[in-house]
Amino acid sequence: MTSSYTPSELGRRIGSGLLSFPVTHFTADDHSFDEGAYRDHITRLAEYEVGGLFAAGGTGEFFSLTGAEVERVVTAAVQSAPEGTPILAPAGYGTRTAVAYAQAAERAGADGILLFPPYLTEAGQEGLADHVEAVCRATSLGVIVYSRANAVYTAPTLARIADRCPNLIGYKDGVGDIDAMTRIYTRLGERLTYIGGLPTAEMFALPYLELGVTTYSSAIFNFLPEFALEFYGAVREREHDTVIKLLDDFVLPYTEIRNRRAGYAVSIVKAGMTAVGHSAGPVRPPLTDLTQDELAELAALVNDRLPHTT
Repeated sequence: MTSSYTPSELGRRIGSGLLSFPVTHFTADDHSFDEGAYRDHITRLAEYEVGGLFAAGGTGEFFSLTGAEVERVVTAAVQSAPEGTPILAPAGYGTRTAVAYAQAAERAGADGILLFPPYLTEAGQEGLADHVEAVCRATSLGVIVYSRANAVYTAPTLARIADRCPNLIGYKDGVGDIDAMTRIYTRLGERLTYIGGLPTAEMFALPYLELGVTTYSSAIFNFLPEFALEFYGAVREREHDTVIKLLDDFVLPYTEIRNRRAGYAVSIVKAGMTAVGHSAGPVRPPLTDLTQDELAELAALVNDRLPHTT
């Protein structure tokens, strides 16, 4: 399969709409990939207008999937989404492994690559640049770098990679450093598409818009797509009062549950799926699921945001 998007077309598309990272469905008994339920989820999400869906990303527990499972998840997403909905696939770990992931994504028919940080080791800017360039050279797809943890890219490094790699199309910020974000946007301007990638990105969406970050990845979209799109629309229209109200009514209480345990940024999304009647099964270790009391607390919060008939 061949992507219908050139890298530049993909960059423009993802920068113009809300992005989401679908959860990966696992069976309750042995935590194996529940492909049928996952396909149904992709079909359901793709009914909404989105900039792109990132299969097997962070919220999709990329870190807990085998290489073969990642390719299977990406293939299922490509085959389940309607034509025209961009599907982006993950690549990560060491350089050779990341190259293999990028090539597998292209075989599966994905439209682009999200490059996660290398596994475990720290690296300097020159090594990070070499890492990204190797992945970009290995694929014709558009590549987005995810800046966080042990792979925080500076503006000069991104400028070097962008000069050498025409298919570098995006920068996803998982750091939240306003000084660095300002330097990057000032240096590279419209050359890249900028994505807000901090956990529960709605928290930062409005101020980040002023720094050139026109979109973000919404995990909430998995279980409250209407709410997520309403929030995104208010951000893009700079409707400050609406954004503040939606933060106060739902996002802030949601993050108070999320913050109770490390790893809950993913676990709470699967709990949200349960709350709306579309269970995605448990998370895989080392993550842990919400307690029953926490699930009930979240369900009450989610229920207030669901459309109700009278």
